[in-house]
Amino acid sequence: MHTILGAGGPTANALTQELLNAKQTIRLVSRRPSRITDQNISWEKADLQNYHEVLAASRGSKVIYLCAGLPYDKNIWKQQWPVIMENVINVAKETQARLIFFDNVYMYGLVDGPMLESTSYNPCSVKGEVRARIATQLMEEAKAGNINASIARSADFYGTDSGNSLPDTMVLSKYAKGQSASWVGSSDTIHNFTYIPDAGKGLYLLGQHPENDNQIWHIPTAAPIPGKEFIELAAKIYQVKPKFMHINKFILQVIGPFSKNIRESVEMYYQYNHPYHFDSSKFELAFNLKPTSYADGIRHMAQTVYKKQ
Repeated sequence: MHTILGAGGPTANALTQELLNAKQTIRLVSRRPSRITDQNISWEKADLQNYHEVLAASRGSKVIYLCAGLPYDKNIWKQQWPVIMENVINVAKETQARLIFFDNVYMYGLVDGPMLESTSYNPCSVKGEVRARIATQLMEEAKAGNINASIARSADFYGTDSGNSLPDTMVLSKYAKGQSASWVGSSDTIHNFTYIPDAGKGLYLLGQHPENDNQIWHIPTAAPIPGKEFIELAAKIYQVKPKFMHINKFILQVIGPFSKNIRESVEMYYQYNHPYHFDSSKFELAFNLKPTSYADGIRHMAQTVYKKQ
């Protein structure tokens, strides 16, 4: 059985679909019932901060995927992520299930050059410090032989209607409505984005290959391009003019007091004003999986989630 802790988010849903396609038995664990139903799916209510609830929901698991997404609040992250990671590690020890943690790149901080699985942790944000702490804790347990665990990391993502993706909400959804787009930071700076379906495929493959446990993997992600190129590509697909406005750090700081999410994003501004190069060549070579091109990903979104109005 494959158990997804923190079910219901974009990546968890993409993973669920991959497991369904492979006719795997799935248990979705969250605080609210899953919108995805199937004869191979069961749902279990659990608070990831409650060890006993997580243990009960995870019994019988072959693989546990931790795909939880907490509110975008550094104080909540500082309080809850260490508790959740401790609980899940202990559950993995108790059940002997393999553990795969879906993570981001905040712990790397500002990197000069490509972000690799071997890149040192040098966080320059509170959220990055939290991520560094829990990732280090997990891999130390794996290296000690206490659990079989891996970390799957992605870049910033697109390809969802969750409202948590800047390219989706500030570019694709705007062009779908014939409106002007927005871009945070410099549009001349390179940045790459993981396509959510690719994240689901990557997690699925890691779940199928225990011989690749106990290490860090970067999910297949298309090469970085300047923000302006992403915008122009999207405009071409939507057949609109590539109109957009820049949102700099000062604007975020001005709007911040009126929006919690924007206020919380200020400390991450460095990711949009400096080169952001996420390298996934290790995964691509090991699993022979190429990332979806931006053209194909945007085109699919234009035909499905963000249809032109």
